[in-house]
Amino acid sequence: MLIVKVKICGITNYRDAAAAIDAGADLLGFNFYPKSPRFVTPEQAADITNKLPAFIDTAGIFVNASVEQIRDTNDTCLLDWVQLHGDEDPEFCRSLLSYNVKTIKAIRVKDQKDIEKADSFFTDAILLDAFDPEKYGGTGLTFDWNVIGHIGKRVFLAGGINPDNAAAAVELGVYGIDVCSGIEAEPGKKDHEKMKKLFENIQHLRG
Repeated sequence: MLIVKVKICGITNYRDAAAAIDAGADLLGFNFYPKSPRFVTPEQAADITNKLPAFIDTAGIFVNASVEQIRDTNDTCLLDWVQLHGDEDPEFCRSLLSYNVKTIKAIRVKDQKDIEKADSFFTDAILLDAFDPEKYGGTGLTFDWNVIGHIGKRVFLAGGINPDNAAAAVELGVYGIDVCSGIEAEPGKKDHEKMKKLFENIQHLRG
């Protein structure tokens, strides 16, 4: 039986957070990138995270933020994970090692060469997302999952995962899947029926 984590990203309100937990989510993601349609302030996120049960992990999504911004946000929200979704280099990722939070580096995948970058990042996990020249994630696009191959660390798979293809994503044996636009009514607002359907479609693979 595959024990694959499910991360529901782009949470902007408590109602969606509670619905995600009820459906079976393991992690909730909060986007602190101001240009994202799913942007929340640290204070808005903290208002939600403070009401969550202890067994739910929280992740903050940052795009080219400074170490100071990340640490200040983490102090406000008490995050479990920091997801670096911009152009951060391995040295920047390494600079967060002394802070008490797990790290995820997102890699936007065009081809196999992008996959090979994964081993250069000393982080707790890698997130593989579809490449888009205009956007840092949340595009609804997928990439060719056949190029993933073997990566010697935890891998979250993202990019266009929805109720119809979630089972195929889980069957790849990745550490986790990251779902955002595929279960939205509109950017920043979850479609609870789609979310429920996604978990129903992978239930047989998660035990």
